[in-house]
Amino acid sequence: MPRPRKPASPFRYFNSSPEVIRLVVMMYVRFPLSLRNVEDLLFERGIDICHETVRHWWNRFGPMFAGDIRRQRVSRMRGFRHWRWHLDEMYVKLNGEMVYLWRAVDQEGEILESYITKTRDKEAALRFMKKTLKRHGSPEAITTDGLRSYRAAMKELGNADKQEVGRWANNRCENSHLSFRRRERAMLRFRRMKSLQKFASVHANVHNHFNLERHLVDRQTFKERRSAALAEWQLLAS
Repeated sequence: MPRPRKPASPFRYFNSSPEVIRLVVMMYVRFPLSLRNVEDLLFERGIDICHETVRHWWNRFGPMFAGDIRRQRVSRMRGFRHWRWHLDEMYVKLNGEMVYLWRAVDQEGEILESYITKTRDKEAALRFMKKTLKRHGSPEAITTDGLRSYRAAMKELGNADKQEVGRWANNRCENSHLSFRRRERAMLRFRRMKSLQKFASVHANVHNHFNLERHLVDRQTFKERRSAALAEWQLLAS
């Protein structure tokens, strides 16, 4: 009986080691650094690469790493009882025009879905919610702000009884935008819808992976969680 073929390594055509590639992608996506900032920091560590190599690696491997993280979390959380979602939208400038980044966050602050649209009407809210429900299942409750598009979309989906609206109830989702805002400033904004959607999705999943809640735990617990997250990161796409 023939042995099953081992999947080909995604790093096989690259001269650099997988460890260096993972480090480059993590530094650029996780921290508010420019391409040249990453190049300079790596040079101090004895790794000489061009900033265009940083761009190529995050474009090539960022979505793959994010997909691995998302699949692990979806399989772990699907069917979880007492799951509460928070939905919110924020504006992002794209070549001087306003577009909207929709985001779904659970009760632990984990970003479930990021979606870009040119409008924030009922149709946009409906597309965003259908995508999130299809991938993650149905929650127990959904907290939103007062935007009427949410109510109209939930009514069509049959989830109107799950919606909760409160003045401060949606702070968890609004606070989740802060890390993306810091990253947006470092990147000097975006130029294309496709690249914005791609980076928002990758950034959300990397943020989830390293979301250690350090303000809620003692120093020793934080160090253990950080070491575990870095160890899991080194195993992505291996």
